[in-house]
Amino acid sequence: MKPLTQFFLARKKAGQKSFVPYIMAGANGLEQLEAEIQMLTVTGATAIEIGVPFSDPVADGPAIQLAGIAARDHGTTLKKIIQQLQKIDSPVPLILMGYTNSFFHYGIETLVHDLAQTAVEGLIIPDLPYEHRQLILPVIATSNLALISLISLTSPLERIQQLTKDAQGFVYAVTVNGTTGTGQTYRKTLDEHLEKITELSPIPVLAGFGISNATHVQHFLNCCDGVVVGSTIVTSLQKNGIDGTNELVKELTRPLQQFHK
Repeated sequence: MKPLTQFFLARKKAGQKSFVPYIMAGANGLEQLEAEIQMLTVTGATAIEIGVPFSDPVADGPAIQLAGIAARDHGTTLKKIIQQLQKIDSPVPLILMGYTNSFFHYGIETLVHDLAQTAVEGLIIPDLPYEHRQLILPVIATSNLALISLISLTSPLERIQQLTKDAQGFVYAVTVNGTTGTGQTYRKTLDEHLEKITELSPIPVLAGFGISNATHVQHFLNCCDGVVVGSTIVTSLQKNGIDGTNELVKELTRPLQQFHK
C-alpha cells in the first residue's frame, strides 16, 4: 500500500476529515513556493496539491488558468518546480497535479527519480484515462508515488466500482460537470452520488471543484472524507499575498475542527 494511501486511511480511522488546498507553482514566483506551503500547513492543510502550469489545462477554470499563465510568465517549468521542491522540507505530503504531456515530455522514469528527493507522494493527471494508466503505473510501482483517480458526476456504478477498487492515495470525486472554479451550482443528487462513492471506496474520498467557502466545506464533510479547495486560494494568493490568504484558509479549515480528536 502506498504511503499516501496509508496516511489518508489513518486519518479516516481516527475520525479526522482532510483538507487539501491547491496552489499553482510559480504563479507568484517559485521563490515564494516554500512560504506558501508553510502557511497552508500551519493553517490546517492535510496535504497540498501543487499545480504545474500547462498551455491547455482542460480541467482548470478561469482562476487557475490565469495563475498558470502568470506562472509561465515567471518562467516556471516542471523542471524548475521539481528543483525547487527538492529544496523544501514540507511538513505535509505534496501531490503534483499536471497534464500528461508535461510528465511524458519530462520522462516518467526521470520524474520518479527526481521526485524521490522531494515530499511529493502523489500524482493527479486529469487527462490520463483510466484505460491508459498502465503507461504510468509500472514505472511508479516501486516508488512512493500514488496515482490518484478522479471520478466524474457522469460515472455509472460499474465505472465507480472499477475506479475505486484500483484507487491509490485518495479518490478525487469531482462535484461538477466542467472545470474548476468558484460560483458553481451543484446538482440536487450530488450528496447521494458522493455517499455512494464513499460507500464503495476502500480508501478515503475527497470532493473537489467549486468548493470556495466554509459553508461548502461543511456541507461536503458530511458526505465524504474531505475536500480539495483550489481556485479561491489561488486567486487570494495572487490578490492578497500570503498574509491575506492566511485568514481565508483559517476560515475554510474551521469546519474540520469538530472532527479532530
